[in-house]
Amino acid sequence: MIRLICIALLTLVTTTASQAQTRLSDLVRITVLDGGQQADGTHLAALRLTLKDGWKTYWRAPGDAGIPPRFSWTGSRNLDGVDIVWPTPVVFDQGGYRSIGYVGELVLPLVLAPGKPGAPIRLSGEMELGVCEEVCIPAQLSFAARLDPEAGRNPAISAALAQGPFSPQEAGVQGATCAIRPSEDGLKIETRIALPGGSGRETVIVEPGNPKIWASEMKAQRSGGTLVAKGELVHVDGKSFALNRSQIVITVLTRGMAVEIHGCSPT
Repeated sequence: MIRLICIALLTLVTTTASQAQTRLSDLVRITVLDGGQQADGTHLAALRLTLKDGWKTYWRAPGDAGIPPRFSWTGSRNLDGVDIVWPTPVVFDQGGYRSIGYVGELVLPLVLAPGKPGAPIRLSGEMELGVCEEVCIPAQLSFAARLDPEAGRNPAISAALAQGPFSPQEAGVQGATCAIRPSEDGLKIETRIALPGGSGRETVIVEPGNPKIWASEMKAQRSGGTLVAKGELVHVDGKSFALNRSQIVITVLTRGMAVEIHGCSPT
């Protein structure tokens, strides 16, 4: 199943790559937003992607039909670390597969750790991503900007931060467990999240914490005050693997909001 999906995606992006070179700038543009230095010495910035009407790009865990974004910070100066704050994405159906991402515009906040607090940062690098309408096109976008510690707060960054995920405490999560058992290809996983329910569809995404482990689409349903989701984890190279529950990230998407849970207890 994994190989079939990967082959389909590879064929899709390969057949459109030549056209992408001549019209990519018409489909997506990237700019750097500066939000200035924060009280703790970190610097707030953002990458803003502006997409052509009807086009979309993907969240960090894009689903079976998505292309995960990747970042390089090569060329940056006075930069010791980058934390990305992902705004709440939306769920799409793409050719019978679920994908997760953004339409129209994405402002992606960055919390930057300067090597020398109070000094300017040169933010420079590349973002690899997929942009899709009826077809998906791989894109590689370069960015560079000098960030000023004295820059004022940026309203677009503030708005994007407000769209970030709720913590378990903020969402009223009372606990999260993961039951793991062997399967023919890897491991089966069942998560049980004690989370107040509401109206609307609930989507559960599991990130295993290891880029070599693929997580299937989780099938979620309610059992009273508990959200139960089942799926499968497989090593992309077909190898056996160990799973560290403390590294698992579970995200619940519902009604335009996200709840992000780090780690789960055994049942």
